[in-house]
Amino acid sequence: MAAMDLTIHASFLPHTDPDASLAFYRDLLGFEVRQDVGYGGMRWITVGPPGQPGTSIVLHPPGADPGITDDERRTIAEMMAKGTYAGILLATADLDATFERLQAKGVEVVQEPIDQPYGVRDCAVRDPAGAMIRIQERR
Repeated sequence: MAAMDLTIHASFLPHTDPDASLAFYRDLLGFEVRQDVGYGGMRWITVGPPGQPGTSIVLHPPGADPGITDDERRTIAEMMAKGTYAGILLATADLDATFERLQAKGVEVVQEPIDQPYGVRDCAVRDPAGAMIRIQERR
């Protein structure tokens, strides 16, 4: 069987405030803004790491899907407020320096850098919408 030629093109994270999310991903994490699209009073913002044009994060309004019920929208809002709705795993060569820069910029810290028993060193922060951003050190 031949291997499929697949790559990760984009991941989706919800935002509750597009300007706050834009500032977090662009100004704090240093991601490039690839698209900023408005429609019907909502915004979809695509960001990604410099030098990696094929990998993006789409920051989206969480209740934009017309198939979502009002009850589901409330559940999503509750989960986002608790930080349990969405997350992403990033990687860096120098976890401690990255963490120090983020902490100095006032990012909400969930977990300081730690050596995990399963073999990775990582930390965790939240974005403005409550999404869990875990950052691992590349080894």
